[in-house]
This record gives sequence, structure tokens and C-alpha cells, in this order.
Amino acid sequence: MSQDILFITGVNILMAWSVYIILLSGSLSFANGGFMALGAYAAGVFTMKWGMDFYAALALAGVGTGLVGALVAYPALRTRGVYLILVTVGLSFIIQTLIQNTDYVGGVRGMTGMTGTTNWHVWGLIAIVGAGLFWLSRSHLQRQLDAVREDERVAASLGIDVVYLKVVCFAVGAGLAAIAGGLYSHYMVFINPDHFNIFVSIYVVLYVVLGGVNNVFGPVIGASVMTLLPELVRGLQSYRPLIFGAVIIVLLLVRPNGLLSFRLRTLGASKGGGA
Repeated sequence: MSQDILFITGVNILMAWSVYIILLSGSLSFANGGFMALGAYAAGVFTMKWGMDFYAALALAGVGTGLVGALVAYPALRTRGVYLILVTVGLSFIIQTLIQNTDYVGGVRGMTGMTGTTNWHVWGLIAIVGAGLFWLSRSHLQRQLDAVREDERVAASLGIDVVYLKVVCFAVGAGLAAIAGGLYSHYMVFINPDHFNIFVSIYVVLYVVLGGVNNVFGPVIGASVMTLLPELVRGLQSYRPLIFGAVIIVLLLVRPNGLLSFRLRTLGASKGGGA
């Protein structure tokens, strides 16, 4: 396996987790491709134009995009279902259009010259994020998120701050997507707005759906399979959207909860408490 494919697989895992984190609170975002673009361009500006350290640029891009995500989430999460999906799709288009019309970051010509990312950075971050999500899946906080996802009104009646948890999940997911974008831009050297179109957001949601929305390892399986499969059979590369659609349709019929449909038990449940 080439280093480039290994890197892209790692970035796709991080992006899938960024969607999974938002899904933990029962919300679905199609804006993560836009958040990835914000992180990619912000980190590029910080290192190329402002002369910042690579790690500091990544952290600042992640925190800044997370704050943008929180600001957007507060009004956006007042909508539900298909309306929330439309809001996040619109947000992704807005971000792409703003970048295309901003000469400071190269506009439609793109930005070039960023370097510094290696596979160690990506897979090291995967190890850290994975450990954090596994701890979360075994914590009492996971039980609160489950309650919010299953029924917000019941969760609120139990004293859970529903809005706070939803906004935090949205912000953290946006921040992780931005850091993945910063790593991507500093590996690919050149980026342009077309690298972060709406299909990026759609694909990462499909990774999670394929792998399983109830399990922290589901997005890893989904992103890995759908990234590596076209590479293993290179003649199928041009049919990638068709493959995605066919796989999702079959999966919805056979395993509607994804390849990994089981839930990890929380600490309270493993000690004899409720699930």
C-alpha cells in the first residue's frame, strides 16, 4: 500500500469520526466538508502567510473552526430532520463559495506551498482520537448523549442540558474536521475549493452509515473499506459514486444499522446498571 493511500485512509477515518461525534447527540451534518476546507485554508494561511508553527496552526485552525461550528449550531440545531440537513448542505456551499471569492487564499486558483504532514501525524491523531472516543463510549457522558439522541424531551426532563450537548458535539466534530483538513493541505501541498465540494460531506456521512452509527469502530471500518476498495480494483475508480450508492442500498436492506450494529456497553452498564 502506498503512503498516499495510507494517508488518505487516515484522513477519511478522522472525517468519519467528525460526523460520528455530531451524530452522538442525534444531529446529522453535511457541512463537514466545509469545515474541512476552513481548517485546510486556515492552517495554510497561518503557516504560509503568518509564519506560525505547524502544530500551533493546526490547533488554532481546529479551535477557530470549532467556534464557528458552535456559532452556527446554536440556531441551526433548532431545526429537525431534513431541514437540518438542508441547513448544513447550504453551509457547505456557503463556505466553498466564500473561499472561491477570497483572493487572499487564492480564490478559484487555490493555495500552494504547504508542507509538513506525514503519516505519523495522521495515524498518531487517529490513536489519540480513537482512545478518547473509546473512553467516551464507556463513560456516563455517553449515557447522557444516548438519552438526548433517543428522546430530547425525556432527556431534558431528567435534567440533561440538551442544547449544550448538541452544540458541543457539533463544535468538536467541526474542529476535528478542520484539523483533518489542515493535515490534508500540508500533505497535498496544493489545494483548491473543488477539493472540498459537497460530495466530500456526503461521502464521509456514508462512511459512518456503512460502518455503523452505534459503534466507535464503525466509522473506521466504513472509511477504510470505501477508501481502499476502489484502490484495490483500480478499474472501478471511475465508478466510485455508483459503488457507494449500490453498497448503501444493499446495506440498508441487509444491515440497516451498518456493518457494526452492536453498541459498546458503558461502564455503568458493565457493572450491572442500565444500558
